Amino acid sequence: MRENLKKPILVDVVQNIWVIKIKNKSPCFFKGDIMKLIAINGSPRNNWNTGKLLDKVLEGAKSENAEVELVNLYDLEYQGCVSCFRCKRKDKKHGKCAMKDDLTPILEKLKEVDAIIFGSPIYFSAVSSGMSAFLERFLFSNMIYSNEIPTVFPKKIPSAFIYTMNITKEQMKEYGMEEKLKIFQYYIYRILGKKSELLYAYNTYQFKDYDKYESSMFSKEEKIISKNEQFPIDCKKAFEIGINIVKSANK
Repeated sequence: MRENLKKPILVDVVQNIWVIKIKNKSPCFFKGDIMKLIAINGSPRNNWNTGKLLDKVLEGAKSENAEVELVNLYDLEYQGCVSCFRCKRKDKKHGKCAMKDDLTPILEKLKEVDAIIFGSPIYFSAVSSGMSAFLERFLFSNMIYSNEIPTVFPKKIPSAFIYTMNITKEQMKEYGMEEKLKIFQYYIYRILGKKSELLYAYNTYQFKDYDKYESSMFSKEEKIISKNEQFPIDCKKAFEIGINIVKSANK
């Protein structure tokens, strides 16, 4: 592979991984390199539907010898963008959010990984408030108001969105949710330079015990069937996304 690389403009060593960068290209990784993948969990319930699917993504990535990390946003103290515009100042370094809180080291770490997985439950046709606040900070700090370049993110990397929701696939289409969710996907593509893989988990099991909650608009029996039959399929898809993401990052 080394013989086929032409005119490398920078050779760097990061965390014991050799990276050769070629102008206008993503980094090229040699066989045996350790890929780094980070998953961002935007659910307030760390170990429920979204968290379980993200765990499967990470399992798939680890099966391809990737180094993985999970960040549970609701364990952190942070807020969304406050429009200070420090990340856009000409006399400052572009692409760095000036806010100082628990999200600060996470935003810096994202610049070093080779793939990012975003996971969120859907509330009122949108991602959770925690995920929205995170995306504000991540996207805006890496976006530049320039006619020449759309992003200051250091490299092109693959990503995926994992969405979990309490409604059916038919209801999602009826409510126009797919089009609404494309907004964040567009901006992720603009910042990271590659289209995201998608996984929608429909009609998820919302409570451990449906008899404890007023939920007559749902069929408990259908929810149990979905949990026992469909969710394992979603978990398998999530595992495959983890594998595919690592392979995509290696291309």
